[in-house]
Amino acid sequence: MAHQVAHHRILDGADSRYAEPRRPLSAPLRHALSLMGIERLYSHQAEAADYVRAGRHVVAATPTASGKTLTYNLPVMERCLADPEAKALYLFPLKALAQDQLKAFNELAALLPEERRPTAAIYDGDTSPHFRKKIRNSPPNVILSNPEMVHLSMLPHHASWAEFLSGLTHIVVDEVHTYRGVMGSHMAMVFRRLLRLCEYYGAHPTFVFCSATIGNPVELCHLLTGLEVHPILESGAARGGRHMIFLNPDGSPAQAAIQLLQAALARDLRTIVYCQSRKLTELIALWAAEKSGKYKGRISAYRAGFLPEERREIEMRMADGDLLAVISTSALELGIDIGGLDVCIMVGYPGSVMATHQRGGRVGRSTRDSVVALVAQEDALDQYFMRNPDDFFSRPPESAMLNPYNPVIMDRHLVCASAELTLRRAETFLREPDIETRVEELVERGVLFEVAGDLPGHAAEIVSHRKRPHREVDLRGAGRSLHIEDNTQGGKAPVIGTIDEFRAYRETHPGAVYLHRGETYVVTDLDLGAKAVRSVRQRVGYYTKVRGSKSTDILEVLGQKACFGTRVYFGRLRVTEQITGYEKRSVRGGKLLGITPLDLPPLVFETEGVWFEVGHEIRRRCEDEFLHFMGGIHAFEHAAIGMLPLLVMTDRNDLGGISTPMHPQVDGPAVFIYDGMPGGAGLTRQAFDKAGELVETTLRTITGCECELGCPSCVHSPKCGSGNRPIDKRAAQFVLEAILHGDPKAIEPKDIDVNLPGIDLKRPAPKRYGVLDIETRYSADEVGGWNRADRMGVSIACVYDSEDGAMHDYEQDRMDDLVSHLKDFDLVIGFNHVKFDYAVLGGLHPFNFRSLPNLDLLVEINNRLGYRLKLDNVAQATLDIGKSADGLQALKWWKEGRLDLITEYCRQDVAVTRDVYLFGRENGHVFFTNKAGQKVKLPVDW
Repeated sequence: MAHQVAHHRILDGADSRYAEPRRPLSAPLRHALSLMGIERLYSHQAEAADYVRAGRHVVAATPTASGKTLTYNLPVMERCLADPEAKALYLFPLKALAQDQLKAFNELAALLPEERRPTAAIYDGDTSPHFRKKIRNSPPNVILSNPEMVHLSMLPHHASWAEFLSGLTHIVVDEVHTYRGVMGSHMAMVFRRLLRLCEYYGAHPTFVFCSATIGNPVELCHLLTGLEVHPILESGAARGGRHMIFLNPDGSPAQAAIQLLQAALARDLRTIVYCQSRKLTELIALWAAEKSGKYKGRISAYRAGFLPEERREIEMRMADGDLLAVISTSALELGIDIGGLDVCIMVGYPGSVMATHQRGGRVGRSTRDSVVALVAQEDALDQYFMRNPDDFFSRPPESAMLNPYNPVIMDRHLVCASAELTLRRAETFLREPDIETRVEELVERGVLFEVAGDLPGHAAEIVSHRKRPHREVDLRGAGRSLHIEDNTQGGKAPVIGTIDEFRAYRETHPGAVYLHRGETYVVTDLDLGAKAVRSVRQRVGYYTKVRGSKSTDILEVLGQKACFGTRVYFGRLRVTEQITGYEKRSVRGGKLLGITPLDLPPLVFETEGVWFEVGHEIRRRCEDEFLHFMGGIHAFEHAAIGMLPLLVMTDRNDLGGISTPMHPQVDGPAVFIYDGMPGGAGLTRQAFDKAGELVETTLRTITGCECELGCPSCVHSPKCGSGNRPIDKRAAQFVLEAILHGDPKAIEPKDIDVNLPGIDLKRPAPKRYGVLDIETRYSADEVGGWNRADRMGVSIACVYDSEDGAMHDYEQDRMDDLVSHLKDFDLVIGFNHVKFDYAVLGGLHPFNFRSLPNLDLLVEINNRLGYRLKLDNVAQATLDIGKSADGLQALKWWKEGRLDLITEYCRQDVAVTRDVYLFGRENGHVFFTNKAGQKVKLPVDW
């Protein structure tokens, strides 16, 4: 395999560096550490102790296995020894991490005095209901949990957690670098909601963040919490030397990894193999076991989807030395204790310098030398580093980015926050301008409601109409969650997974092949209304890939600057994606088997993005060289997206792109790259700052690739909706070189018209309107149910006419006159008149009443709230006027022949409906009484 080694480098080890805290640790802690063989602290542990004990927030961003656990366990335990009522919350992204940390906590606590020994417990999805209740009612000093449990259990039921929250002194956030992108946007709101409730209960906890080595740990923690954080970046822990090997295999990367694994096993070296997918993890484990002879029982796969007991068994066998090798996805990238390892094999570049070092940090945990082998796939980033290894070693770790104010995500959390505790405009939570502005927008839209009748000098209260909205928020997705069901057996279908609505169009459309735990399923139905994806288990020899088209509108320009010889912009975009069909491709070889059309509604979302203007002069020169200009900017788009993970900690699947030879707002050709999720995740914000480096790296990737026409290592994209057509590698090189050699001094600022043509949603007041209500002769029971409203008959129909300001009454024998009158109106207004009144009238007259210009106030309110209200509720709250009777009373009066009373009652309903309409049209809102008995404001646009 020697000729396949693209690069070999030895990274020197380092000796330990120790330090003493400014103030000595308490005697019981010093004694406990001594019993564990720890006489001195590493320099970063001592620094963390100083800051945390002083109440300062810190982030320890040091390599794997540098002893970060003591940076928080020591100050937390010391606080608990001094104050037995003190509480701490430890948050981990994986359940297995919490198990490890509980073990480490208890080992140290067991050496402390029994009468003051701190206690700890895990509270997660595996905790039984009995123990959950026990933990809530009598919380230990430390609770180890995960973000989902905080969001779904602690925050919505905070009254049950009052003892814990009021005593909370520390919040530990482990592996904080994993909270980026979409999940980072969610966690930014979860932390703000948690801090809000801590303040409510009188607690002001100190945060301790732990992270892998990333480029912006302080910025990341500030984005997540809004807090100022002290960085601890230099590790004092010893480390052994490390051999870094870059291997560019002649054949399959998986086969090369298996050969390396066999060589390691033959030398009795304990090994971890990282794969990019669950499927590859299972396949390599299977292949390795078949070909490894006597080592067959000592190799195991490890990935998400395994049962908790399966994962714990693998971790224990690895730590005990029973297992010699484990093949894993990124699940073992984090600090789960599986003992000392010697060799790390990565099948494919993990996507970031940070993740490569993080995975490599799992080996050589003593001062022994270790080996990290990167086996390249044909992906653009893999091949870039095979050709430019020096760039890898000189490149600083990437920055983790998120958008803390993603409007799509923030809206859902603000509804949760208002359900947890009524919002008040003067509170700390609303002092961040972006949050305050968004709350006001949600009140205007009727998503949140302002409680009416505030006393002067009292802050207005804002409430949610949802009592428990939390379960509809998936912390790892951007949209609504859909359940993926297995309908193979019929009957009650088990749920085999979840997917957010945004990804569902691309990954679980009808006909899509979905993989789950080694089984293939074919999607039979995508039911957005029922929030369900229905599938059947089926063995197929193909996979699916969507085709479609995209367009984009520029909504707001947030920045522009010269980038060599062109302009680059950053701003808000509206992306419209139309999925037109899907390809079936053979599992073996990827041969196209056919294209199936799809009829799906367009996917429209707003996000953030950068775009490069490609001038008309560059286009003309490119075409003069007989190069395919559209193919060139398309290739530029693909290659730039492939290279962006060099600059930002992301995956190319989190990004989208559009290249167009003529964009009307840019007034010329443009290449757009955008965050591929609604609201944006902060990814392209940093791309704008590093636009010049992105252009240079993209050009270097294209020119350095040995292919002639373009390949997956440079300009082909695995998720291109047009099947990588058209693509012209040489045209992309021409365009990028033209940009690179241009004169930035010649680039002047340019205005972009963001005033898109559209429809004015503000409804003009009608010149002449009528308000309609009817009373029937018979009840639903008498005619056979509400579905037979056409048989109910009319006792009286009352119409208010805005032209003469008078009421007009029509009995059943005057339906022609009623129809004639209704036709004269610019707008017919009622309360449930479209569905009910017109159904009754339709049984008496052939006219199509629904063809009239209608405004049904019940429908409008239902669309705002998601549930129906009675007219009496709205009238009482808005006008302080109630109904004089009800429909059942009117039916009795009909039987008694009292048409006069019926007419008086019907006229009052018409007058109330009219006055509610006029109040809403004049003020832009009405009022109603919610289920909590509060009078709240409901915005309307009548």
